[in-house]
Amino acid sequence: MTNLKDRLGAAPTRAAVVDDAQRTLDEEVASKSGLTGIAIKGAFAVVKGVKPGFVREVIDHLLDDFLDALDPLYQEAIAQGVLPGAHLEKNAGRAADALLAITDARAANAQRGGIRKAYDQLRPTAKKHVEAAAPRLGRLLDRHAPAKG
Repeated sequence: MTNLKDRLGAAPTRAAVVDDAQRTLDEEVASKSGLTGIAIKGAFAVVKGVKPGFVREVIDHLLDDFLDALDPLYQEAIAQGVLPGAHLEKNAGRAADALLAITDARAANAQRGGIRKAYDQLRPTAKKHVEAAAPRLGRLLDRHAPAKG
């Protein structure tokens, strides 16, 4: 059975996945409201302001690790005969923990102080927000790695 990194991590699919992930991230950030939404949008603006194309670079850089982290959920979905996106959404907490373990490790080694500071400010509520993003992330997964095909 093919894993997610083999399926989505190589050209030409990789570029489409990275583009879609950036749109998904932009949509998720734009959907936030209230005081937390203001903080998330502000931190995202800091990250986007590092340099043009920085968010896309980060997504591309993290993609292999993210695909490896989500692969167990993907494999479970395939084995159960359910849509990968629905399974990811049902297991949003597991997905969030797996993805945040990666970003926590990367943030600890961040060279740019502004990025580290923004991450540290948002990290206490990050799991809740990653779980909330599960439906969008699941749809992205279904678009690029449907159960069949």
